[in-house]
Amino acid sequence: MAGQAENTPVDVAIIGAGFAGLYALHVLRNQGKSTRVIEAASDVGGTWFWNRYPGARCDVESLDYSYSFSNDIQQEWRWSERYATQPEILEYINFVADKLDLKKDITFNTQVVSAIFDDTRSLWNIETSTGEKIQARFCIMATGNLSLPRVPEFPGLEDFKGEWYHTGTWPHEGVDFSGKRVGLIGTGSSGMQLTPIVAEQAKEFHVFQRTANYALPAGNRPLPKDFVEAYVKDYPKKREYAVNTPVGVASFVFPEKSALEDDEAVLREKCEFFWNDGGGNVTMLSAYTDIMTNKEANERLGKFIRDKIRSIVKDPATAELLTPNDHYLGTKRLPLVSDYFETFNRPNVRLINVRKDPITRLTETGLETENAHYELDAIVFATGFDAMTGALQDIDIRGVGGVSLRDKWKDGPRTLLGLMTAGFPNMFIVTGPGSPSVKTNMVIHIEQHVEWICECIDYLQNKGLKRIDPDKQHEDDWVEHVNQVGDSTLFPLANSWYTGANIPGKPRVFMPYVAGFHVYREKCNQVAEQGYKGFALA
Repeated sequence: MAGQAENTPVDVAIIGAGFAGLYALHVLRNQGKSTRVIEAASDVGGTWFWNRYPGARCDVESLDYSYSFSNDIQQEWRWSERYATQPEILEYINFVADKLDLKKDITFNTQVVSAIFDDTRSLWNIETSTGEKIQARFCIMATGNLSLPRVPEFPGLEDFKGEWYHTGTWPHEGVDFSGKRVGLIGTGSSGMQLTPIVAEQAKEFHVFQRTANYALPAGNRPLPKDFVEAYVKDYPKKREYAVNTPVGVASFVFPEKSALEDDEAVLREKCEFFWNDGGGNVTMLSAYTDIMTNKEANERLGKFIRDKIRSIVKDPATAELLTPNDHYLGTKRLPLVSDYFETFNRPNVRLINVRKDPITRLTETGLETENAHYELDAIVFATGFDAMTGALQDIDIRGVGGVSLRDKWKDGPRTLLGLMTAGFPNMFIVTGPGSPSVKTNMVIHIEQHVEWICECIDYLQNKGLKRIDPDKQHEDDWVEHVNQVGDSTLFPLANSWYTGANIPGKPRVFMPYVAGFHVYREKCNQVAEQGYKGFALA
């Protein structure tokens, strides 16, 4: 959609055309509201448009990681693998967008530069990178939790004569590393997924690791046709069960006892099953009631995985470097991998401990640490994102009295339910900090948030109300509650991107709400049923 006039008035402006922006557009259009979506990319997909690195796939099972709002869509689409690849997810998102004819209301290749609230008229004045000005009664920030890539500021990056890439902005035409000397910086989920594939292509593959991370086998496999047909037929029941679980997936089984109650043989037998079956980021972490709250319980499962790593990796020194020792299992993102640890048995793969020998700079021909120089033809940064808040704070957002969101959140994000932040009326955030967000099935959570937001907008307009804004005391109470829930777990003990620890200078705040999606969903429903208690309506 192009050639929009200046000062375009709409009921709702949506920033982002991933899973959240597309569903919001669909719902609002059905409500009869004029809606515009602004998207920086050239097509739909959000994080799945940008993250095209080799091996990119979702760590939620494909049959769960899909829209549930349309039975027609979920009956028509067929997933091919247990864990869908990025190309298949992007194909699915395009299938939905085309089926619902959503693209006609999306402005592509356009960034939102600023969003300024007009307190007198209760309107958001939005300016884009093309110079267009949009006036919207409501603004929905569907900017995503993992959408602002972080490239470390190494000295000499501009001097490097080879190629360099970030996993979050991978070239659409792909990259062939055949015969090249490749360096990988970053061994989180993206780096772990990419490693086995690049190692097969590269002449030499140097993995620069600062922190050893836990990982579990994905157990990915093609989905048998008869299994899929039976599952799809049973979708309504599966979906209903999923939204009543902590993580929003149908395979979740509620645990009944502590990890301290099983003897060693029984515990290891269970762990062995989860390891071999795959999907342990759900099954293993929920096998017992206290894995994420009790250090001793957590350590029993952590030891099992560390022993597995040592048994897979043949060189003892390399195995020890790959064995996590500075955080509890699950307190950082727990990647699902295929042959990651096995890759370090290849003769062309070398692991470098940059905690012991830090990277000092890039050079024309490679990378320099304090004690060595590595000749490289290509460098891959798998260094993650400014998660949860980065994409929001990348926009100049100003609320009541001209207060900027960056200033309000300088000591950490503050929201009510992760849906709104006080002083920024009529601006909704999808899966924002203070909601379960990245600790649950994002698609199901997105649907829940979009439905809550759109019902709220409908409620306001039906009542003749112009604005909604969180009450500051209720916001403070919610932030305190989120912190208390987090502090009752092991999560805040780790330096993870959940706390912003991967971004220099970013306040350390554990951002997700981890009481469980089912608990959170009920709280949101209660607030709405009580006339949006905790919010000021005018």
